[in-house]
Amino acid sequence: MVRKKVTIYNPTGLHLRPAGIFCNTANQFVCKVLFEYDNMMANAKSVLSVLGACIKKGDCITLVCEGEDEDAALNAMIEAVESGLGE
Repeated sequence: MVRKKVTIYNPTGLHLRPAGIFCNTANQFVCKVLFEYDNMMANAKSVLSVLGACIKKGDCITLVCEGEDEDAALNAMIEAVESGLGE
């Protein structure tokens, strides 16, 4: 299991379009991809879970990946978040 804390920099947080990119990135991998926010753990492969977390600009989340391709998944998720998730 690997984990890393990242900050969301999108001006509007994780609304529908960036949430879709976030989930599409997670779905490219076999391993479990989760995120921890506000004392809750949720599935990063589920758009409803991401939208339900109501993550705003400046919020910190912890990405957690567990499985055979966990390192590649974590790196891809970090890169997606740091690149602005399409915004």
